[in-house]
Amino acid sequence: MVESKLPPELGDLKSIEKINLSHNRITGTILTSFDNCFSLISIDISYNQLEGPLPNITACQKAPFDALRNNKDLCGRVVGLKPCPQSTQKGTGRRTSKRIIFLIVLPILGTMFLLTVVVGILILSRSHTRHVENKPLELTGNLFTIWSFDGKMVYENIIDATENFDPKYCIGVGGCGSVFRAELPNGQVVAVKKLHATDGGTLRRLKDFTNEIRALTNVRHRNIVKLYGFCTHIEHTFLVYEFLEGGNLMQLLSNDETTSKFDWSKRANMVKDMATAFSYMHQDCSPSIVHREISSKNILLDSEYQACISDFGTARLIRLDSSNWTTFVGTYGYVAPELAYTMEVNEKCDVYSFGALVLEVIMGKHPGDFISSILSAPSSTSTAYSVLLKDIVDPRLSSPSKQESKLVVLMAKLALSCIEPNPQLRPTMKQMSVQLSKEIPTQFNIFPMLEPGSGSGALKKASGLPGPW
Repeated sequence: MVESKLPPELGDLKSIEKINLSHNRITGTILTSFDNCFSLISIDISYNQLEGPLPNITACQKAPFDALRNNKDLCGRVVGLKPCPQSTQKGTGRRTSKRIIFLIVLPILGTMFLLTVVVGILILSRSHTRHVENKPLELTGNLFTIWSFDGKMVYENIIDATENFDPKYCIGVGGCGSVFRAELPNGQVVAVKKLHATDGGTLRRLKDFTNEIRALTNVRHRNIVKLYGFCTHIEHTFLVYEFLEGGNLMQLLSNDETTSKFDWSKRANMVKDMATAFSYMHQDCSPSIVHREISSKNILLDSEYQACISDFGTARLIRLDSSNWTTFVGTYGYVAPELAYTMEVNEKCDVYSFGALVLEVIMGKHPGDFISSILSAPSSTSTAYSVLLKDIVDPRLSSPSKQESKLVVLMAKLALSCIEPNPQLRPTMKQMSVQLSKEIPTQFNIFPMLEPGSGSGALKKASGLPGPW
C-alpha cells in the first residue's frame, strides 16, 4: 500500500475553488495545508488516513460529513466528528488570530500605498489624458491570435456582438446547440455555436462538446471548418468557428433561386472537396476520425461554393487497439443500414453517408425514396441501371453538356458504389478522392456551353454503360 502526505504546494493555490482528494491514502495532519486557499468553497478528503483538527476555513468548517468520513482521527466542530482537545483548539485559535491580523493590517497598508501612487500618477498624467481620452480603442488583425492570453476580451466581444445571444443573430439550431453570427470590433465575422444547457446550467451533451474540440484541434484541412477557440464560462459554453457566408448545403438546395446558380461545375467541385476532406480524416489523421453525422445540413459553403465539413459533436476517433462500438447516432436517410444492428463504428459508415450526400447533390433533394427502391429490390444493380439518369438529376438546372454529363455519370456511379448494403464492398474515401481528382482538375472552372442538340441524349451517350443510361 502506497501512502502519501498532503503536498505543501496546496497552500499556493490561492484561486482554487474545489478540491477532491478522496480515496488517496493520504496520511498526516492538514492544519496548515489549506491556510492560504482563500477561494476554496468545496473540499472532499474522505477515505484517507488524515488526523488532527480541521483547518479554520469555511470550506472545511461547513463541509458535509460525507466529505470528511473514513479518516484516522480528524476532529473539529463538524457534526459527525469528535471535538478537538483544548490544547489543539488554543493553538488553532492563535494561528487564526495571527491570520486575521495578517489579512486586515496588510491590505490596509497596501491600499494606502496604492492610493498614494495612483494620486501621483493621476496628477502627472492629467494633461496628457485631455488629448487622448476621446481616442477610440482600435482592434486590428485576427483577435484569435491573442485568444491564449486575453480570452476575457474575446469573450466579452462575442457577448457584445450577439447582444448576449439574442435570437435575431441566430443562423441555425441543432441538437446540441444554436449557431450565432458575431461581428467582432475589428470587422472579423465568426460563427459561435452556443451549447444547450439544462435548467441547472450543466451541458446537455458534454461529450459532444469535448468530441468536437478533440477532433478539430487535430485536423488541418481547407475543407474542414476551422475552430478558433472555445469557452466554458459559468453562464455560457460555446465554440467559435470561421464563418462561411454561403450557409449549408441543405439551405442552398431548398431554395430555387440559389439552386439555379449552383450549376454542375460547382456541384462537381463540391463533391471532390468533400471526398478529399473525408479521405484526409480517414487516412491521414492519427487516430482516424469518423464523422458519423454526415448530412447536407453539416456541409457549409463559402461565397465561391467551396465546401467545408462541420459539426463534429458525434465524431469518433478510431483506435486500432480499442473497441469502436457506440450508441446509434446520425441523421435519418444518411445512416449506414448496418449500424441499426451492429453499432460498430468504422470508416465505411461515413462512406455510405457520403454516397447518399452525393446523390442529394445530383438530384437536388434528399434521395431517400430512390435509395429505398434500390436497396429493397432483389438486385440493386439492375434496379439502378433501370433508371434513366436524366429522370433523377435536379430538374431546376439546364441539361448537362457532354462534358458535364461524364462527370454527373461519374458522381452517380461512385455514389451507388458507396451505398452498397455490404460495407465490405464499399470503396474507401481515398479511392473516391483519387477518382474524382483525376476527372476534376484542381481549378476546374466552367464547362463548355451546352451544345445544340445535346441534353438528355448526351447524358445517356456519355455514360459508356449498357442499358438505358
